[in-house]
Amino acid sequence: MIATDVHESLRQNVRRMVDARIRPNAIEVDELAEFPERSMAAFRELELLGLAYPPELGGGGGDLISQVIVLEEVARACASSASILLTSWAALTPIIAFGSDALKQEVVPKIAAGEQLASFCLTEPGGGSDLPGLKTRAERVDGGWRLHGHKRFISNAQHSEWYAVLARSGAPKEAAFGVFLVHKDDPGLSFGAQEKKMGMRGFPTADVILDEVFVPDAHVVGDPARGYSYMMDTLTYTRPLVGAHALGIAQGALDASIGYTAGRTQFGSSISKFQMVREMVSDMMTAVEAARSLLYRSAEIAPVNDERARAFASMAKVFCSDTAMKVTTDAVQLHGGNGYMRDYQVERMMRDAKVTQIWEGTNHIQKLLISKYAYTTI
Repeated sequence: MIATDVHESLRQNVRRMVDARIRPNAIEVDELAEFPERSMAAFRELELLGLAYPPELGGGGGDLISQVIVLEEVARACASSASILLTSWAALTPIIAFGSDALKQEVVPKIAAGEQLASFCLTEPGGGSDLPGLKTRAERVDGGWRLHGHKRFISNAQHSEWYAVLARSGAPKEAAFGVFLVHKDDPGLSFGAQEKKMGMRGFPTADVILDEVFVPDAHVVGDPARGYSYMMDTLTYTRPLVGAHALGIAQGALDASIGYTAGRTQFGSSISKFQMVREMVSDMMTAVEAARSLLYRSAEIAPVNDERARAFASMAKVFCSDTAMKVTTDAVQLHGGNGYMRDYQVERMMRDAKVTQIWEGTNHIQKLLISKYAYTTI
């Protein structure tokens, strides 16, 4: 997919904001492991938090490629800050697609304005990729549903206003799941301690505990028996966002490596002139550009949301995240001993990159999905 002039203008505007407002704070965000409030302020000023939502709900009406570009540019400097955008956009995707007009009007405008955040609650202590095996249950009661369960590794936990929870709505042997929107003040909702993570340290993650939480019918997304289908449709859009996040990390590491090797002198010469260094940089750049092409292609066909589109979303997620891990590892190598020091951003980028191979469905699971599609095309 070739980005339009509008897309490129968006990229340049976001890049200027990132370089001025987010990059200077990235090391501190990681060191202190605190929510990036200054990044949030910058997002509000540029009206980025509402980019993914329709104009009639107070959003910017940005297409998927616009969202991909924004996440790329922010993650180039601070992956934790990019995750804040990514999480709310992903969490509201099923609400935008399948929720009632009243539910959208209640939830989306304040999030689009940057006044609130939202979280997606899928993963549980027993696993994350096996969605049909989820244990969280929803029981029908007068006027709504009672939710009971435990969600793990929930992004933006304690900072979000709304939590989109996937829960089993039928008997244990039935494939009936619902998506239930839980408000942070609903009785019975509580949170675990903030996780101490290897990377993404400025991005809050914690357990979400549901102890007989009442959810009124008005806060159920669409049909309470079709939540699993909704999630599968949603992942076609959210996996390219995760891919964009990973690609941004890779691009940031590549940029840092080019700058460092151009300025580093050994044996009386810039190390950028060494053949092995040039070969590594060439491989890194090729991988980043190949990942970008696949990612943009997945964003282009995502609206069709057929098996092919889902396979491309998985391919983009796998390739971008594997590229991020490889490129950041090579970036540390190119920085030599300095790359192992926390004063240099590539050390943080390497730590941040790892989780992109794990969340939103591990890469091993993605490869099973891709191969399944491959064999249907014979």
